[in-house]
Amino acid sequence: MTSFDFFQVVLFLAVLLLLIKPVGAYMALAFADTPNGVNRIGGRLEHLLYRLAGVRTDDQMGWKRYAVAMLVFNMAGLFLLYALQRVQQWLPLNPQHFDALSPDLAMNTAISFVSNTNWQAYGGESTMSYLTQMVGLAVQNFLSAATGIAVLLAVIRGFTRRSANSVGNFWVDMTRSTLYVLVPFSLVIALLLSSQGVVQNFKAYVDVPLVQHTTAVETMKDAAGNTVKDAAGKDVTRTSVVTTQTLPMGPAASQIAIKQLGTNGGGFFNANSAHPYENPTPLSNFIEMLAIFLIPGGLCYTFGSMVGDRRQGWAILATMLLIFVPLALGAIAAEQAGNPALHGLAVDQQASALQAGGNMEGKETRFGIAASGLFTTITTAASCGAVNNMHDSLTPLGGLVPMWLMQLGEVVFGGVGCGLYGMLAFAVVAVFIAGLMVGRTPEYLGKKIEAHEMKMASLAVLVPCALVVICTAIAVMTPAGAASVGNPGAHSFSEILYAVSSASNNNGSAFGGLSANTPFWNVLLGVCMYLSRFLLAIAMLAMAGSLAAKRQVPPSAGTLPTHTPLFVTLLACVVIVVGALTFLPALALGPIAEFLMSVR
Repeated sequence: MTSFDFFQVVLFLAVLLLLIKPVGAYMALAFADTPNGVNRIGGRLEHLLYRLAGVRTDDQMGWKRYAVAMLVFNMAGLFLLYALQRVQQWLPLNPQHFDALSPDLAMNTAISFVSNTNWQAYGGESTMSYLTQMVGLAVQNFLSAATGIAVLLAVIRGFTRRSANSVGNFWVDMTRSTLYVLVPFSLVIALLLSSQGVVQNFKAYVDVPLVQHTTAVETMKDAAGNTVKDAAGKDVTRTSVVTTQTLPMGPAASQIAIKQLGTNGGGFFNANSAHPYENPTPLSNFIEMLAIFLIPGGLCYTFGSMVGDRRQGWAILATMLLIFVPLALGAIAAEQAGNPALHGLAVDQQASALQAGGNMEGKETRFGIAASGLFTTITTAASCGAVNNMHDSLTPLGGLVPMWLMQLGEVVFGGVGCGLYGMLAFAVVAVFIAGLMVGRTPEYLGKKIEAHEMKMASLAVLVPCALVVICTAIAVMTPAGAASVGNPGAHSFSEILYAVSSASNNNGSAFGGLSANTPFWNVLLGVCMYLSRFLLAIAMLAMAGSLAAKRQVPPSAGTLPTHTPLFVTLLACVVIVVGALTFLPALALGPIAEFLMSVR
């Protein structure tokens, strides 16, 4: 790694840590039931929304009712988004006259955005109308992120309430998360991105003449879409001179802001944050990286404030950083070291004043190695899924890092809300293991951890793992699954493993090289995204309901402090060991095998 690589990582972490406390304190005020400066400002609008929707703020829900409200609300969003994609050709704001999406692709996309995954089997600028992007995808970016925060708030109340039979009101939590956090933060991020050149308009696409003409060779097809063959059986091709280029337009900045802030990841354009209209400058790249970690990091402080012990929030944050920082430095170092296959050739991969060096395949020159590697680890740690470089072109070890970050369960920062409640499930497992060591009933935040809590925490930890392992096996053994890979050998296995890991952990980033827009992949990954999102959320709500009904237990000499470096280390070890034991055999068949072949 170069000194400039270290400088970029340190600068990012320094700015992030400076923002976590004020952002977290603001969110603690926004979610509070007591009057304060935040809800006084937005109180009138908030109560107007409740009156229009017929919501009573004093109507407290048990965990089952809370879960039903969450499922019904998101199921309604899923059907509406599906319908919008199927009829977009008849609706306004479609200057390119895009046709309806196929049923399986529309289903996959609807589940993807409702589950906060934002896996993209479609090309944004070649498939979606402006109306679908704004009313369908962008709205779900807000609502899916708010759903994650709402479930987290219910889990926190499970720890803070005593002998209670309720965990809050789902509609109130959704309203406050959207009104006080996601909308104002997105507005600021959108203005900052627009200042850097991210497009925001409703113009039709623009054809511009090329300064330098080029030629294109395309394969001829008949009316049925079949490739035309000559007498020798070879494909018939046609060479044409390209004199113009089509520039896509659209309301991108407003969608990119919530895409990053809500850890959604779905790009307005197919190239996502590698597209110059989504991420034009190094400063916009820095803003987008910061936006991805801003709410997940701030929620750690919010969690500490709401449970009445801020040290608990800092301990969770320290655990996340303890795992994230070494992996980020490792990914950047792997890319900066260059491609091992080119070491024996006359290719200069050393960093100098004239070049970034390293493995620049698939990366934007305006970002370079460090900003690409850091973006890759941030987006896969935070369940975001946005990409500013081609992950399929990463070195084997550079590609292993984002894949493993997802397989850890998206708890290293993770998605907004869901990352933190996923980490709390691991915390429950960690205190249970510690309790076994000393022969006492484990406690966390003053609540006894018993069989029901352990079952729910185990379910939350194991559901994504089981989906990855089972669905990868199905894809590898099925001709329809294997037919979509773009490369032979270990790399093709990595492409499949990455895609299923991304969907099963609600990340959404793509390795690339896999032709995922087929009925097989649209259905398989749709099932993974839906089950992973909502089974895990229901398990955590069930645990919250059980904890809320319990009494507070005062700390004793046998209580394990959960704010100390010892607990931080224990928690990090539990997260890593679960990930390592579950996925090491699969990783050995993919990126590790590819690395060993490249250096032999």
